[in-house]
Amino acid sequence: MPASPPTVPSPAVAPPLATDRLLLRAVRRGDLAAVTRLWTDPEVRHHLGGPVTEPVIRIRQRRIVGAPGCHAVIRAEDDVLLGLVTVEPGARNGETEVSYQFLPEHWGKGYAREAVAAVVARVLEDAPSVVALTQEANHRSRRLLEAVGMEHAESFVEWDAHQVLYRLRRG
Repeated sequence: MPASPPTVPSPAVAPPLATDRLLLRAVRRGDLAAVTRLWTDPEVRHHLGGPVTEPVIRIRQRRIVGAPGCHAVIRAEDDVLLGLVTVEPGARNGETEVSYQFLPEHWGKGYAREAVAAVVARVLEDAPSVVALTQEANHRSRRLLEAVGMEHAESFVEWDAHQVLYRLRRG
């Protein structure tokens, strides 16, 4: 009898995470309209390479529902999706990377800082460090990363733009 091929465990979907004002949970099918706005809104995508094309949107829509590491950020008081925070273990030189995007009408209210801080704290429970990348010109994102305790680690050019990498180590 031939041996069975080894099974590779799929990453588990993280349990929901709650803050004072937010619930961070897996993306649901009902979230797709708001998530698609994140991918197509010119303001959101200004420092992210511009709006995503329709064929890529269709692929992403099929993959994001329930995807491990992808947190829908929901305002607890009214169940409105504000944005996404994504965790990608081993993404950049073996370090866990956190990324985020929020709809413009929710900018400036501290939601992104609250959500990213909660996710970074959770990541650091298991990982020795966490990194985040943003364009040098994205001053709002840089202030957010500094507000959650991350420090500028390096600068470089990638995707034809000046980038900055921020890092926070456990401990």
